[in-house]
Amino acid sequence: MEKLVNILLKVTVLRNDAPCRIPSIVFSYNWFMNKSPFFLAPEYRDYVWGGARLRPEIVPTAEAWVIFAGNRITSGPYAGRRLSDLSLTFGVDLLGTRAVALAGSRFPVLVKILDCAQWLSLQVHPNDEQAQRLEGEGFFGKTEAWHVLEAEPNAKLVAGIKPNISAEALTSAIRSKSEAILDLVEMVGVEAGDTLFMHPGTVHALGPGMLIYEIQQTSDITYRVYDWGRAETETRKLHIDKAIAVSNPNAASLPVKPPQMEDGEVTTLTQCQYFQLDEIRVGKKTVRLETGGESFHGLTVIEGQVRVEAEGEAFVLNKFDTLLIPACCGAYQIQPLQKSRVLKASV
Repeated sequence: MEKLVNILLKVTVLRNDAPCRIPSIVFSYNWFMNKSPFFLAPEYRDYVWGGARLRPEIVPTAEAWVIFAGNRITSGPYAGRRLSDLSLTFGVDLLGTRAVALAGSRFPVLVKILDCAQWLSLQVHPNDEQAQRLEGEGFFGKTEAWHVLEAEPNAKLVAGIKPNISAEALTSAIRSKSEAILDLVEMVGVEAGDTLFMHPGTVHALGPGMLIYEIQQTSDITYRVYDWGRAETETRKLHIDKAIAVSNPNAASLPVKPPQMEDGEVTTLTQCQYFQLDEIRVGKKTVRLETGGESFHGLTVIEGQVRVEAEGEAFVLNKFDTLLIPACCGAYQIQPLQKSRVLKASV
């Protein structure tokens, strides 16, 4: 239940010699947030390279956005509201002290599940400084990481540029808008369980035959370098000049193999200043976790079925269900209903 603690009214007092203007009235609302977790409804994107694993009834479906500012809440007292609305209303109670220090009241991460039936465009993302310079004040860069959920035999992706390629050679290949760029990129084979961290400036592309969990900064800035011969359209343009401006010929990434984990163990797969991704494995043991007020926890089941208990409530999560634990929640626990794996996104 939401409780109004206080309303602060601040009225700007005008001096007699001040310029004539309308007094400003600022209302500051301080609320207690309900501590209970809540479910998020995914939003889908139907891009040309998508497959049939996310929504078999709608093909192609390329992406499910499972944790982002625009998600609708589907359970509890805030059902029907968007996550961005709660971020503005409750701030640190929802987001946590680390998240607010990083991005204020803006929800700081975007988590997607991508079904790659064809090659995604060869692309590159800016860092924060480049995003503001190229796109304008208020834009953020895009640091991201991938965790491979499923991969067909011999599945490959692009994760950077080969060694000893000069900036001039890379610029020339990008400028050609042709498959010449493919001679310069680093093709990497991946298997289920691999994790890759992508710094801004890394030229990259996901390949066919993979299901990917992606965590990134809340930014949708993508500069396409090459689109595998697909014709340019209004919605799928190449961004040659901006791609050249941010591409780093020395940037590359290698997959980190999955760690050996025991029942009831929590392991960090990757982390940076913008996000942290942990894997939780449960077979028979219950895992007890604590937000500590530092960050929200976004739980997405990637295998099996679990029961999450917090604030005297219980939530059953099936594969690809996502539950958001507010930072103010504190202690909660995850019980396996069958052998399960859960990914936890936080800041």
